[in-house]
Amino acid sequence: MGPFSAPPPLNVRQPNVARVYDRLLGGKDNFQADRDAADQLQKLLPDVAKAARENRYFLERVVRYLVGQAGIRQIIDIGTGLPTQDNVHEVAQRIAPETRVVYVDNDPMVVRHGLALLATNGNVAMVEADLRAPREITTHPDTRRLIDFSGPVAVLMLASLHFVTDAEHPQAIVSEWRDTMAPGSYLAISHITADEVEPATAKAAQAVYADASAPAVPRALAEVESFFDGFALVPPGVVNINSWPVPVPAYAAEDRALLYGGVGRR
Repeated sequence: MGPFSAPPPLNVRQPNVARVYDRLLGGKDNFQADRDAADQLQKLLPDVAKAARENRYFLERVVRYLVGQAGIRQIIDIGTGLPTQDNVHEVAQRIAPETRVVYVDNDPMVVRHGLALLATNGNVAMVEADLRAPREITTHPDTRRLIDFSGPVAVLMLASLHFVTDAEHPQAIVSEWRDTMAPGSYLAISHITADEVEPATAKAAQAVYADASAPAVPRALAEVESFFDGFALVPPGVVNINSWPVPVPAYAAEDRALLYGGVGRR
C-alpha cells in the first residue's frame, strides 16, 4: 500500500479479530460489532480479558529473552494486531537499540495504525501481508531491507496461528518458516486452547469468532507442541503462558490455561 493510496473501506458491521483483541485489552480502536463480540466472549469466559493481558505480558517476556539472553537482533512479528503499550520494537530496542523489527498483519486498519506509530523509526517496518503466505512476507521489500535471513532471526506467532484453520495447513506454514530460518533462529508461539474449558463453552466461544473476520481454532497441548518440530524447545517447553519461563508472580500459574506458549531454537 503506497503512501498516497486510498485505504480500503472498513467493514464495521463484522467483528474483526484485531479489534476484538483491542477491546479485550481495554483499547479504543474498535467498533460496536467488536465490542459486542468481546462482551459475548467475556460472558462465556469471564477471564478472557485477563488472558489477553497475560498474552501481552508473555510477549514482553519472550522479547526480553530473545534480545537480552539469546542475542537476537532481528525479529518478525506476524499477526501483530493493533499497537498498544510495550510493542515488540519498544521492548527490544530498550535492550538493544539496533534491533530490527518487521511487523506483519493482513488487516488494513492495523497496517495504517502501525505505519503512523513507526514513522520515525528506521529500524522498524510494517508489512501488509498474510500469515498464510510466508513467501509474500519474506520477499517483501521492507522485509528484505531489514532482515538478513542468512543470520539468526526470531519469528513471533503470538495469538495468531489459531486463526489458521486445519484446512489451511498451519503445520506446513510453520515448516516453511522453519526451512527459511538460519540455525540459531527462534520461533515463538502462543495459541488458544480449550483443554481446560467445558466443551459446550468452547463451542459457543468458537461460534462468536465464526462470524468475525477469521475463525478461531483452539488446539490441544500436543497440537501446539507439534508446531515446534525441528526446533529445540527452550525450557520449560510449551506450557500455560503464565508459567513461561517460570511461574509469573503477577498471575496465578495454576489458573486454567486459555493459551499455551513456547519458544524453540532452530
